[in-house]
Amino acid sequence: MNPRDPQYHQASHDSQSAATMNAIHLTEVDGIPTLFAYAPGPLRAGLVFRVGTADETLARAGVTHLVEHLALYRHGLADYHYNGATKAAFTHFHVEGAEHEIVDYLHGVCASLADLPMERLETEKEILRTEESRREPGQLPLWRYGAQGYGLVSYPEWGVRGLRPEDVRHWTETWFTGGNAVLWIAGERFPAGLTLKLPPGARHPLPAVTSALPTTPAHFADGQGGVLLDAVVTDTAAARLYAGVLERELSRALRQEDGNSYTAATDYTSRRDGHAVVTAFADSLPAKQDAVLGGFVDVLAALQAGRIAPADLEAVRTRADTGLTAADAAVRRLPGAAEDLLAGRPPRGLDELRHELWSVTPGQLHAVALEAAGTALLQVPAGHSASWAGYAEAPVRSTYAVTGRRFEAVAKDGSALVVGDDGVSVTVRGRDGGDLAVTVPYRSCAAVLSWPDGGRRLIGTDGLAVAVEPGLYGVDAHTMAILDAAVPPHARVELPPRQSAPRAEAPEPAAASSAAPARRTGGQTAALVVLFLLGGLFAFIALATTVFGHDPDSSTGEWLGLSGFLWAVTGLIVWPAVRILRRTRRA
Repeated sequence: MNPRDPQYHQASHDSQSAATMNAIHLTEVDGIPTLFAYAPGPLRAGLVFRVGTADETLARAGVTHLVEHLALYRHGLADYHYNGATKAAFTHFHVEGAEHEIVDYLHGVCASLADLPMERLETEKEILRTEESRREPGQLPLWRYGAQGYGLVSYPEWGVRGLRPEDVRHWTETWFTGGNAVLWIAGERFPAGLTLKLPPGARHPLPAVTSALPTTPAHFADGQGGVLLDAVVTDTAAARLYAGVLERELSRALRQEDGNSYTAATDYTSRRDGHAVVTAFADSLPAKQDAVLGGFVDVLAALQAGRIAPADLEAVRTRADTGLTAADAAVRRLPGAAEDLLAGRPPRGLDELRHELWSVTPGQLHAVALEAAGTALLQVPAGHSASWAGYAEAPVRSTYAVTGRRFEAVAKDGSALVVGDDGVSVTVRGRDGGDLAVTVPYRSCAAVLSWPDGGRRLIGTDGLAVAVEPGLYGVDAHTMAILDAAVPPHARVELPPRQSAPRAEAPEPAAASSAAPARRTGGQTAALVVLFLLGGLFAFIALATTVFGHDPDSSTGEWLGLSGFLWAVTGLIVWPAVRILRRTRRA
């Protein structure tokens, strides 16, 4: 029975089985696929588009978020609840309220997308920058995917500042179309009078999945917090249950047994392309970081070895089944089902989902654990490593440096900037005497940040970056002009003036004495005490020898030689103490 048919709603009101109430029905509104689920109470709806941050480029990052803000501006303050959300691959407009409020909201969103309020463009840009200042994006996507696709969620929305009205309109006309949208509705009846006036357009495929990791499992060190991990797995019921079992094991080992973590949790996010990302986190105090890292790796290793407690599997499975059979289960599944439909995956029935859930075996969880181990990316606290556990170091440098004009650092620290015909590199001398390099080829430059003072920062699609600072390397204006001409115009991001540009001066003899002294360590303080005691003793002996030590029976030369020797020893003892005093200060 069609959910838009009034008889459907009367029948559902009179006798609604649990299966029917948890069912998702597919219909359409003005040619747009529409998912409906019966739910008592206020009407809820969402309009979902297959576009998100991962469809952008780094130099234009934020354009989808800006469209979302502009499309909602005309709604202003309302008595009903509405909002929007821009995700990696999808943009949601959702609302909850009375029937006429839902209809008005959806009509308004479609009307705004057809004619965005460009008079609000600069104001909304400022709002986005304010919102971004409070955002703390995770670093795992950047390290896994690079500065493109799904990795862009780790970066600031640098593109917003330079977007022109025509740029925003073109993006809206390309992505926010009827062919690239799905509507979902949850309520006791289908809202009357609902229409969706969206321009026609093609359905867009999901963003390409890129990689910045030559090999996995891999790790990188960043921050002072706990341990983070994500792993890409096949999107199945077994994988969802694995995430739940992993959370129980981490909580048991790191909080209940060892007491080293307060929070140990996991998350499961479907990419809607047949794969999902399992994320795990455990926090720690600085003094407990080694223990938490070791315990975290031990839990992963135990699951990879197949040590999966049947009780854990049953507990997680029961909790998942309770969620599937809850009264509002279908409503909670609607946004994800809309994303699935946009990705070409038709909605699945409750019976199918429950059958898959209860068919999962410990062996299937073991297979997921092995799959996760092969794709794992681990973030460890700064100063730590996971190489001992078999995690390769994620690349922090390039495999080659470009050839071209070389500019030695003004600070004479051994680093150099190389500007070539095909890219730029920064090199430093390695421990083995060879050069270590970070290179950004022009052809794979995701963005070049440009400041009015002449500074540039080139970011490659692999996430590696090279700072080109004329004040640090003495780069001449002609070379900077050549570099600017070589970078693709669409990758350029103009930024406002900085408070101060990085500069380095050539070292001078007086630089050490004019620099602020470092804090004195406990070892240096102890050395001062010992040196001054010895120096004082030898100074006393030298003084006594000089004043009273002349023997009339000995020659004057011998007396002066002994006295001079003692004063020389005193000077050798005191001089290191003086150097420590000059270079340090009390804590």
